[in-house]
Amino acid sequence: MMRPLATTLFAGLMLCALPLRPAVAADQAIPQAQLDFFEKKVRPVLIEHCYKCHSQDEKAKGNLQLDSKAGWMQGGDSGPALVPGDADKSLLIQAVRYDDPNVEMPPKGKIPDAHITILEQWVKMGAPDPRTGKAAGGPARTIDLEAGRKHWAYQPLAKPDVPKVTQADWAKNDIDRFILARLEAASLPPSPDADRATLARRVYFDLIGLPPTPGQIDAFVNDQSADAYEKLVDSLLASPHFGERWGRHWLDVARFAESLTLRGFIYTDTWRYRDYVIESFNLDRPFDRFMQEQVAGDLMTASSHEERTRQLAATAFLAMGNTNLEEQDKKQLVMDVVDEQIDTIGRAFLGQTIGCARCHDHKFDPIPAADYYALAGIFKSTQALEHANVSQWIHASLPMSEEREAEIRKHETAVAALQEKLKSARSELAALTKKTGGSPVTLAVVALKDLPGIVVDDAKAKRVGAWVHSTHVKPYVGDGYLHDDNQGRGEKTLTFQPELVNPGRYEVRLAYTTGDSRATKVPVTVFSADGDKTIHVNQRQTPAIDGRWVSLGVFLFEKNGQGFAIVSNEGANGHVIADAVQFLPVDQPAVAATTDVQKPATGDAAKILAKAAPPEAPPATAQKTAEDEQASLAAQVKQIEQEIKTLQQTSPKRDRITSIREAATKDIGDTKIHVRGSVHTLGETAPRGFLQVVPVKQTFTIPADQSGRLELGQWLSHRDNPLPARVIANRIWHWTIGQGLVRTVDNFGLTGESPSHPELLDHLATQFVEQGWSVKKLVREIVLSRTYHQASTRNSELASTRDSELETRTASTIDPDNKLLWRMNRRRLEAEAIRDAMLVVSGELDRTMGGPTYKPGISADYNYQHTDVRRSVYAPVFRNALPELFEVFDFADPSVSTGKRNTSTVAPQALFLLNHPFVAQRANAAAKRLLAEQEATTDDAKIDHTCRMTLGRAPTAGEIKIARQFLGAAANGKMTREQAWAQWFHALFASMDFRYVN
Repeated sequence: MMRPLATTLFAGLMLCALPLRPAVAADQAIPQAQLDFFEKKVRPVLIEHCYKCHSQDEKAKGNLQLDSKAGWMQGGDSGPALVPGDADKSLLIQAVRYDDPNVEMPPKGKIPDAHITILEQWVKMGAPDPRTGKAAGGPARTIDLEAGRKHWAYQPLAKPDVPKVTQADWAKNDIDRFILARLEAASLPPSPDADRATLARRVYFDLIGLPPTPGQIDAFVNDQSADAYEKLVDSLLASPHFGERWGRHWLDVARFAESLTLRGFIYTDTWRYRDYVIESFNLDRPFDRFMQEQVAGDLMTASSHEERTRQLAATAFLAMGNTNLEEQDKKQLVMDVVDEQIDTIGRAFLGQTIGCARCHDHKFDPIPAADYYALAGIFKSTQALEHANVSQWIHASLPMSEEREAEIRKHETAVAALQEKLKSARSELAALTKKTGGSPVTLAVVALKDLPGIVVDDAKAKRVGAWVHSTHVKPYVGDGYLHDDNQGRGEKTLTFQPELVNPGRYEVRLAYTTGDSRATKVPVTVFSADGDKTIHVNQRQTPAIDGRWVSLGVFLFEKNGQGFAIVSNEGANGHVIADAVQFLPVDQPAVAATTDVQKPATGDAAKILAKAAPPEAPPATAQKTAEDEQASLAAQVKQIEQEIKTLQQTSPKRDRITSIREAATKDIGDTKIHVRGSVHTLGETAPRGFLQVVPVKQTFTIPADQSGRLELGQWLSHRDNPLPARVIANRIWHWTIGQGLVRTVDNFGLTGESPSHPELLDHLATQFVEQGWSVKKLVREIVLSRTYHQASTRNSELASTRDSELETRTASTIDPDNKLLWRMNRRRLEAEAIRDAMLVVSGELDRTMGGPTYKPGISADYNYQHTDVRRSVYAPVFRNALPELFEVFDFADPSVSTGKRNTSTVAPQALFLLNHPFVAQRANAAAKRLLAEQEATTDDAKIDHTCRMTLGRAPTAGEIKIARQFLGAAANGKMTREQAWAQWFHALFASMDFRYVN
C-alpha cells in the first residue's frame, strides 16, 4: 500500500514518524524479564531473610505475610508493605535499610547491601509478583513429572495429517493448507497477494536484510516466467548476505557481545564466534550439529585444523555471559556463571526457563531443583574462568596451517634454547657468587628519577585492605615497599595505574624484595588493550632483571586509557611484596617518569654494563678477578634476557578464541543441591544429567572424568527430544512471518503461550528434522507459501466496495492480533536493516565480510565511536557503547538471550531520524551520488528514482507535487541543488514507509 508523505516537508517528517497502529499489548501480565528477576533474585531473598517471621507457615509478626502478593499488598499492622514504583515510600525497604531505628528488619542484623539493592530494584519496576493466592510462597509443591509431560511442548513429535480445505487452489504447499483450514473454520478468507514490487522488497529484507535496487525490483516484476519468484528466492538463499542476516538473528539468542559491562573489558576475539555463526547459516550447517558444537565443540572429533578451529570458535557461546569478574566469593562467581550458561541453553535450545529452579523447584514448570543441579554439575565440571582478584576469561589457542605452525615452533625452539642458556648462565653466576662468598652485584636503593620508562611506586598505588610499609629488606625503589603482613588472604589489592604519555606496547615489570618468607604464587593481573592477563610471581626467587625486577610481559596500552596492574594476595602462601611497577615502551623511545625524553640506563644497570665492558687493550697475561667474572656473567645474563624478550616480541602469535574447557580432574563430578540457591548451604547430591520431563528414552552415561557436555549435545539433538526442533522451527517462522506460532519464542513452559497452530508447528518441526535440520530448506518452504505472499492489508484491493470494508472490519474484530494469519504482518525494520538500507541508498555500504571490526588499541568500550560503514552485523557489540541507532530502535540486550526483540514506537525514534548526524550524512552522500549518476536526467525522473531506491516503490502524485515545490524553492536560491536533494533524501529516510515492510 502506498502512503504519501505529508503536505509540507518537515511537518510530513513528524507525521511519518507515527505508527500505523498502537503498540501491541504485552503477551503476559508480567513481562518475562521481570518474572525472571523475581524468581531468580527476589524470591530467594524473601525466603532467606523474611519468611521465618512473615509467612503463613509461621505466626506472622505484625500480621505481615510476605510469602504472597496479597500478603504485602494488604500489609500488617502498619499498612501495605510496598508502594510499587517507589522504594523510598515502601515500609519494607525502609525496614531493611534500617532507616528507622524503631523498625529494623530483620532485627538480628541488617541483610547484605546487595540483597537490599535487589528489593529496591524490584519495587522500582513495580513489584511484579506472580505469587497468587494467600500462600503462594508456602511449602514446595510436589512435581508430578508424568502429569507435566502432558503439556503440549513435552509431547513427542509426530507428523500430523495435512487438513483438507475448500479453497484448494489457493494453497501453494502444506503450510497454506494448515493456515487456510483455520481461516475457513473462522469464516475468514485470506488476503489477496501483495503486488510483486512489495513482495520483492519483503523477501529481500527477510532473507538478506538489504533493500533491492530499482533494477532488481524491475527484473523480478518484468520476469513473466512461472518460476520467477522461486529463482529470486533461491538466489537470495545462496547469497553470502543470507548468513549475515540470519546469523544476526541467532546472535540475539546467543547474547553475543564483544565486551563486558564490568570496566568495559574487551573480548579481543569473540568476533570469531560471530563469523562462525554467519558461516554456519551460509553453509546451511545442520542445526543439530550447530547446537552440539556450541555446547561441546572442544570435545568433538575433527578431521582437519579448519574443522577444529570452527568447533573451538563455537564454544564461545558458553563464554560470553556478562559476568561480574570482581566477585570475591569465587564459589558464588562459579555458580553465577553456571546459572547464566544453563539459563541461556534453556531458552536458546529448549524454550525453558530452567534458571528459575536454582533456588527451589520451578514454581510453574515440571523442573525440580534436582534437574537444575544435574545440569549445573555438567557446567561446574567445565572451566569458564581463571580466578584472581579480578577473574579472567579463558582463551583457547586455535590450530593453524602447517606452515604457520612450523614458523611458531621455530620461534618457540629458539626461545627454549635461549632459556636453557639463561638457566645455565644464572647457575654459573650463582655458583661463582657462593664460591667467593659475595653477591653477583651489590644493589642499593634506587630513586625513581634514575629509572627508565614510567614507574609507579607503591606510594602511588591504590590500596584495598591494610598494607604495611617497610624498608627492612634491600634493594627497593623509592622510600620502601609494601607487604600484606601475611594476613587477610584475598582481601588486599594494590592497583598501579600509569599516566601514559603515548599509546603503544610496553613491557611491564614488577619490583619486589625477595626472601624465604615470601609467597611463591603472587597473582599480578595486567589490564591492557589486549585484555587482561594474570601472571603468578614466585617472590622467593631473586628477580631476574637487575636482581630487582621481574618481567610480566609486553602489552598494548592506550594513552591514559584503562591500563593498569593489580597485585593481589589471593591464594598467597607467604608475605606478598609490592615495591613498584615499571612500564617500559617497546616500540617507541622510553619515557621517564617525569619527562618525555628517553632516559638512559643508570644506577645498577649502568654499573653492570660498565663492569661488563672489557678493557680496550688488556695485558696478555692478565687474569680476571672474581669481580670481573661476576660482572661479565651478569652482563651475559642481561644480554640473553634481552634476546629472549626480542624473540618473544617478534614471534608470530597464535590465533585465540574466548572459550571454555574441561575442569581439572579433581573438580569434575556431580554437585550438591544449593538450598535456596546459596553456595554455602548444600543439600543432597544431584547426579549429572538432563531434564527428566523430556521424554528421551535413551540413557546417557557421563564418564566420571568428563563434564558431560558431549552427552548434553547428543541429548539436545536426540530424535526423542521434541523441544529443540519445535523451538527452532518456531524461531524460523517468527523471523520470516513476524510472529511465532508460539509468540513467547523463548518460553514453551506453562507461563508461555500455547501455539496458535499446534499441528502446523509439529509439521514444520518434523519436516525440519527429516530434511536434515536444514534452516534454508525450511525458510524456502515458508517464503514460497501463499501465506507469505499475502498483502499486509486488505484495503489495497478490497476498499472499493462497502461489503469488503465490512469484511475487513470483521476480520480485524474476529482476529485483531492476526494470529490466524488472514493477512501478512506489516513489520518495522530492525535497527541493523534501517542502518544498512541508508548506507545502500547513499552508496557507502562496505560489504567486506568477517574479521575484527573495532579500532585497534582500545582497552575499554566506554564512549567508543562507531564510524565504520560496514554491514551492521559487524558493528562492535559493546555492552557499554552500542551505536545510538541500535539503542533507539530496540537492538537486543546483548546480556540476555533474546529470541523476540521489543518493537517500540517512541518519540526518540522520530527525533533520531530528523536530527542525528548519521542520517544527515547518509542523505548528503545519497544526494551527491544522485547528482553524479546519469540514470535520471530530469527532476521528475530523479524524484521517481529516489523513491524507488529508498522506499521500493514509485512516488504517489502527492509526493511528486511536494518534491517539485521543494525543489522549486531551491531553484530560487534558498539552498544549493545538492542541499535540496539531501533534504529530500532526509525526508524519505525519516518517513514511515522507509522503516516498515509491507
